[in-house]
Amino acid sequence: MRHPAILARFIIWKAKNIEHRSFLLILSVIIGIISGLLAVTLKTTVHYIEVFFTKSSTSEIGGENYYYLFYPLLGIFITVVFIRTFIKEDISHGITRILYSISRRRSIMKLHNIYSSIIACTFTGGFGGSVGMEAPIVSTGAAVGSNVGQLFRLDFKTTTLLVACGATGAMAGIFGAPIAALIFSLEVLMLDLTLTSIVPLLMASVTGSLVAKLLLTDKALFHFSLKDTFDPMHLPFYIGLGVIAGLVSVYFTRMNMAIEARFDQLIFIFPPLYGEGYMAMKAVLSGSGSDLLNNSLFHDYKDNLWLLLGFLTLVLIFKVIATSITTGTGGIGGIFAPTLFMGGITGYIFARLINYFEWVKLSESNFALVGMAGLIAGVIHAPLTAIFLIAEITDGYELFAPLMVTSSISYLTIMFYEPHSIYTKRLAKRGELLTHHKDKAVLSHMSVAELITRDATTISHEATLGDLVQVIANSKRNIIPVLGDNNTLLGIVPLDNIRQIMFNQDMYETTMVSSLMVLPPNYVSSDEPMQDVLKKFEDSEEWSLPVIDEGEYKGFLLKTTIFSAYRKKLIEFSDD
Repeated sequence: MRHPAILARFIIWKAKNIEHRSFLLILSVIIGIISGLLAVTLKTTVHYIEVFFTKSSTSEIGGENYYYLFYPLLGIFITVVFIRTFIKEDISHGITRILYSISRRRSIMKLHNIYSSIIACTFTGGFGGSVGMEAPIVSTGAAVGSNVGQLFRLDFKTTTLLVACGATGAMAGIFGAPIAALIFSLEVLMLDLTLTSIVPLLMASVTGSLVAKLLLTDKALFHFSLKDTFDPMHLPFYIGLGVIAGLVSVYFTRMNMAIEARFDQLIFIFPPLYGEGYMAMKAVLSGSGSDLLNNSLFHDYKDNLWLLLGFLTLVLIFKVIATSITTGTGGIGGIFAPTLFMGGITGYIFARLINYFEWVKLSESNFALVGMAGLIAGVIHAPLTAIFLIAEITDGYELFAPLMVTSSISYLTIMFYEPHSIYTKRLAKRGELLTHHKDKAVLSHMSVAELITRDATTISHEATLGDLVQVIANSKRNIIPVLGDNNTLLGIVPLDNIRQIMFNQDMYETTMVSSLMVLPPNYVSSDEPMQDVLKKFEDSEEWSLPVIDEGEYKGFLLKTTIFSAYRKKLIEFSDD
C-alpha cells in the first residue's frame, strides 16, 4: 500500500506545483527516452541473433543455405510457445491494436504490451521471419505512453497523446527519422494536429531519435545514401512508377488480408525473403542487384538480366506471401519493412527494364528509393510519412519532387480500389475506426450497450387489452414491447395505435395484445457500430428502436439518449 500512497501524494503535489502542459512535456521526453531505448534493444537483439545464425550457417557463395527454411519456422514456433504460455493473449497486428485501444478502450493498453511484443518479435525477426520490427516497437512505445497515463491517472485525451508520443518516439528510434515519425502519428494513428499535441510529439520524436543515434552504429540504423542526383526529365517515369506502386500496394493489401496457407519452402528457393529485407535493399541501392541471386537455386545465372528480373518479380510476388504467413501462423512482426523492401524491388525492376531498352538512362538506386515511398504511401495510406521517411533516411531532400509525385499517385491509385489501409481495414469493417473526422471519431467511442434504456414496461403476448391499459398507466414510454417465451420480442404496441379503443371496457377481455401489436420498423444490437445505428434511425424516421441480441430483447435505444451522450463526448474531444 506504500507505493500507491506515495503516488497519490505526488499527484496532489504535481497538481499544485506543476502546470499541466509542463508536466506533459516532461512525460513526453521520458516516454521518448524509454521508447528510444526499447527500439535500440529490439534492433540490436534482432541484429545480433540474425548475424549469429547466418554466419554460423554460412555456406560458400553458390551453395544453398538450408537455414533459410529451418530458422524462420523455429522462430515462429518459439514465438507461439512464448505467447501461449506466458502472455495468453493475441498481440499481433500491433498498429491495428493501437488504433483499437484508442477508439474502443480509451487508450488503455495492458502492462505486458511493454515487453511482450519485443520478446516475441525478437524470436520471429531474429530467426529470419519475413517481417519488420516497426509494428512491435511502435506498439511497445504506445504501451509505454498508455501505462504512464494510467499511472498518473490522466484523462483519455492526455493518455491518447502520450500513446502517440510513445509510438512516435519508437518510430523515430527504429528509423532515425523524427519528422517522418511525427507525421506517422498524424496520418496513421489519426491524431489531430493542435498546439497542445505538436510540442510533446516533437519532444518525444527527437528524444527517441537521438537515443537511437547515440547507441546504434550506422550499420544497425536504417540508412541509405544517394548515388545520383534527380533529373527533372525523368519525371514522367516517376509518374509511371507511382501507378505501378499503387497497383502493387493493392496486391500487397489484398494478399496480406486473404492468405491462410502455410509458409512451405519459399525462403529456401528465394533467400531475399529471409528477414526484413534490409541487406537485400543495400545490395540493390549499391548497384549490385545481381548479388540477390547468391545462395539461391539460380546463382549460376546471375549475369542473365531476364532471369534476374524474373527472379525479382517472383520475390516481389512471394514476399507478401512470406510476410503474411509468418504473421498468420503466429509470428510477431510488422509489414512496414517488407513494404519498403517490395517498393525498392518494384522501383529497381522498373528502372532496370527501362534502361534495357536504352530509351533513357534512369538511376536504378533513385527509383528503388522512390519505389519504397510509393509502396508505403499505398499500403499504409500515408503519403507524407513516405515522403519524409525516404528524405530523412537518405540525409537530404534531393529526391523530394519525385517522392511527392510517386507517393501521391500511388496513394490515389490504391484509394480507387482500397479506401482503407492495411492497418485500418479490419477496424473500419466493424465501425471501430477513429478518424480525423470529428463526428465519426466521437461516434466510434460511443457504445449501444452503454446507452440502452431498460425502463420500458413490457407485456406478454398472451395478455388482454385490459392488462395493456394497466401497463400503460404505469409506463413512462409511449411504446410497449410485447414479449414471448425466453424474452423474445414479438412486436410493439405504440400508444397512438390504441387511443381510440383503450377506454372501451367492452373490449378489455376479448381483445388480445397479439392482435394489437405491430413489428418494429427496425432494431439494433448492443455491439452495432453507432454510425450504422444512426443510419437505421434516419431510414426509419423513429425516435426509439428496440435492442435485440441473438433474439433476446434487451431494452430500447432512444435518439435523445444518443444526442445527449454525443454532446458529452464532443466536449471531451474538444481542444483545450
